[in-house]
Amino acid sequence: PLAAETDRFKRGNVVHALLARLPDIAPDARRALAIKYAAAHGFEKTVATALADETLTVLDDPRFARAFAPDAGHGGSRAEVAFMAALPELGPGAQVNGRVDRLAVTDTEVFILDFKTNRPPPIREDDVSPIYLAQMALYRAAATRIFPDRRIVCGLIWTDGPFLMRLSDPILDRQMALIRRRLDPDEGRS
Repeated sequence: PLAAETDRFKRGNVVHALLARLPDIAPDARRALAIKYAAAHGFEKTVATALADETLTVLDDPRFARAFAPDAGHGGSRAEVAFMAALPELGPGAQVNGRVDRLAVTDTEVFILDFKTNRPPPIREDDVSPIYLAQMALYRAAATRIFPDRRIVCGLIWTDGPFLMRLSDPILDRQMALIRRRLDPDEGRS
């Protein structure tokens, strides 16, 4: 574990960059490159090593395999995927622009993952920040428009642990209802 005094924003940026870029590096070269990258961003050797090991724990976990498969065109995943989609269900001209931390597309499913470095992370999806849930609900809505014939699966990768938290459809549905209500406060009134 990293010392409490470590700059959490700098740490978060480094872990995020490593999670985004290391999947495309040969597995046997990842650790040395991750340590070098963290050190180049101002972390002393022991902290750089801890960051590298924590990140590799996420990448090497078989539960995350689909999310971090190298981009080979089909069945792989990509980092930092920008998208835009119209969301008429939120009102005329409504659209969402975003950047997915990790996107994996298969013949039947689309996986949308966002990296979060909160320490400690929430254990239950009911304890996730409403801002994160709204973000993922909007990403899911956009993906439904972009990939209408595929099942959309959303999750958060908490780097502290590490663990993947799949977000359920009901919790994301509730967030979309809240977003609609905020955009149209008269909705539902008689």
